[in-house]
Amino acid sequence: MADSQWILTPDDPRLDELCHLLAERADALDQSGDWPTEQLALCGEYGVYRWFAPQAWGGLAWSELDIVCGYLRLSAACLTTTFVITQLIGACRRITDCDNEALKQRLVTGLLSGKTFATVGISHLTTSRRHLAKPALHAAETAGGFVLNGFSPWVTGADHADEIVLGATLDDGRQILVALSTAVPGVRAGEPVKLVGLSASHTGEIHCENVSVPRDCLIDGPVDNVMAGRSGAKPGGLQTSTLAVGLASAAIRFLEHESQSRTDLQSPAEGLRAEQMTLQADLLSIAAGQTVCSNGELRARANSLVLRATQAALVSAKGTGYASGHPAGRWCREALFFLVWSCPAPVLAANLCELAGLG
Repeated sequence: MADSQWILTPDDPRLDELCHLLAERADALDQSGDWPTEQLALCGEYGVYRWFAPQAWGGLAWSELDIVCGYLRLSAACLTTTFVITQLIGACRRITDCDNEALKQRLVTGLLSGKTFATVGISHLTTSRRHLAKPALHAAETAGGFVLNGFSPWVTGADHADEIVLGATLDDGRQILVALSTAVPGVRAGEPVKLVGLSASHTGEIHCENVSVPRDCLIDGPVDNVMAGRSGAKPGGLQTSTLAVGLASAAIRFLEHESQSRTDLQSPAEGLRAEQMTLQADLLSIAAGQTVCSNGELRARANSLVLRATQAALVSAKGTGYASGHPAGRWCREALFFLVWSCPAPVLAANLCELAGLG
């Protein structure tokens, strides 16, 4: 078993060991659709969850640049596991950054060790179902806290979560974020959605029926637009682009390997790798605080690259790549995820124009 103190920097060679363990399990995970219990446990043993947390809570307090470097390596190994981790870390950050000290004392140690799995249910506050007249998840304030009714869509690991950082809306339009234990009466996880890719993330709905949430579980609010607060990472950051670049790198590595015996693949492999390295350099520059392009521009480029790189890998694999269980086919399906995961309208427009040949 790995020592959780091992990985102290993003270039620690033992991170290669973890990535190898994740990569060799990725195809079987995709085929089975089973929850990545073993993979998440490995990440806990190797201290991955400590990258993101403040040192005061036993974390390593990695910089944004270091976190991007770590995510690049994990996503090239197993996108499903890495995506699940982004949701866990989204929950962790919102908890560690809030003012509720009792909540942090109760939850943070288990979250950083991997013994407690937390996820987020916030899409209905950001991009999903905001157009509805009635909020998807309603909160009524009481003397002791809140009562929740409704549901949250697209909750990763909904049927495996111990805690969910959940957003809800009051009658006056203000919103709250709470840490909701899934053991509370009235909480029910829906059947996971069968996805084109990443079905092992067990993404589905969380339903609440007259669920009482005490005030000591409050993370933020009630306020207008709680997602604009300071509690954790905001939607539209770098992690989505980072995972796309990581997946593209894995596909390009396969293409490069194939090109060693096939000269017709050498020029495409070199061109895609050069594009990937330029994009990665811009990503790392932004993570380091430099303004080289907007996050939206970066995301549009990452989406474009991951779609083309994974399809190039499939072309190089020929019919074998189209057979179930081959990584090239899995990468192509996973790449489609970036067209729908927290994808802002300008990024969608840019990708649509490229797909339509409009430049």
